[in-house]
Amino acid sequence: MPLKIPFMSRKLPQQEKLQDIESDNVPNHIAIIMDGNGRWAKEKNLPRIAGHKEGMGVVKKVVRHASDLGVKTLTLYAFSTENWKRPKKEVDFLMKLPVDFLQTYLPELIEKNVRVQTIGTKGLLPEHTQQAVDEAIRQTEQNTGMILNFALNYGSRHEIVEVTKCLANQVKRGELEPESITEELFEENLYTSHLEEPDLLIRTSGEQRLSNFLLWQLAYAEFWFTDVYWPSFNEETLEEAIRNYQKRKRRYGGV
Repeated sequence: MPLKIPFMSRKLPQQEKLQDIESDNVPNHIAIIMDGNGRWAKEKNLPRIAGHKEGMGVVKKVVRHASDLGVKTLTLYAFSTENWKRPKKEVDFLMKLPVDFLQTYLPELIEKNVRVQTIGTKGLLPEHTQQAVDEAIRQTEQNTGMILNFALNYGSRHEIVEVTKCLANQVKRGELEPESITEELFEENLYTSHLEEPDLLIRTSGEQRLSNFLLWQLAYAEFWFTDVYWPSFNEETLEEAIRNYQKRKRRYGGV
């Protein structure tokens, strides 16, 4: 009988694995629309929440790898203002995910020098979700490494409307002249005023739309779409997106 040799997968050493990534051209800010959890679960005859749970583990891997690659900010679209329309059982589960993620992985985030932040209307989230997020922000606020920015109860149209109201009220009170409203002033009032604009947007699951995500901030970002569902996304997929980004020439409207 022929000798049966068991198959053994070989993990590439970090230096070999990253040899074709230009370290001086890694996107400073990557934004990701994490899509396809439900479809991933459906294909495996699992409940939708199983896809969300699997996706939580992917967040850990992607955060770790992005930090190792030198990404300065990673913004993850975790829950949109439109997601409240989903079944209550699914929404309740989604509201527990930040709690579970941060309670489980916060020590590693601290060890990796990652700083947790959020954008969105946090005050409308359940109390237990707010507490977990606030604690993670507090415990990592002195960290100086990558910013892990969760978009929670975030909708870009709402954000833009709120900024418009704020500036309109300043004009009404005589504190601001309409002629003084510039793009720079508008940006100073966005949730992301303290962050660089995204260089690269990644969306998983084959969908090719923004879904009310960072409409102002993504004006000059490079877009990269993949058919991979978020629970199947991994370090290699992230590198593929970055390599694709590094082949592009960003002209910002110029020649």
